[in-house]
Amino acid sequence: MTNALPILALVALAACTAPEVRLATPQIDSDVSVRTSFPSLEMRLVSLPTYAGAEEISIQQADGTITSGASLLWADDPARAVTLALSRHLSLITGATVAPEPWPFDAYASGRVDVRFTDMLARSDNQFQIAGQYFVVDSEGRGRDRAVLFDIQEPVSAPFGPAQAADARARAIANLAAEIAQKAL
Repeated sequence: MTNALPILALVALAACTAPEVRLATPQIDSDVSVRTSFPSLEMRLVSLPTYAGAEEISIQQADGTITSGASLLWADDPARAVTLALSRHLSLITGATVAPEPWPFDAYASGRVDVRFTDMLARSDNQFQIAGQYFVVDSEGRGRDRAVLFDIQEPVSAPFGPAQAADARARAIANLAAEIAQKAL
């Protein structure tokens, strides 16, 4: 009987744990089209603030604090998901060959895009904000290097919650890709 107690304890513990719930960011399309002189671009893995890089979905409270919970997680690693979304959008917007690092082709990319976020957050005022700086490097040395600050806000639709924040995040990333293409490529 004493051997059965640890097994019963494990079964009881397993029954008490909630199933893992994950939220995917919807894939949206951009209607922007921009011609670029870069035939190929390498998209560096984005840099995110600690709270935005975590699996847990973070939301700003009315008092300014940022909270998250382990009950609802992003479906993919946030840095990977944002990098892939930017890569996809830039490819569709420009028609260039765009791929995330490491560059998968034999010939080097003609340019590189590096995005560093200072903010990526569903705020308490029902806005989803992304802010930071992006860098476009001309690998062929034609003097087209760029460093541009950005601050993009998208409304979070009612009722304010994680699914609505994920939708606003998708729109904000699409807008960032359009801005990069229009201002730096």
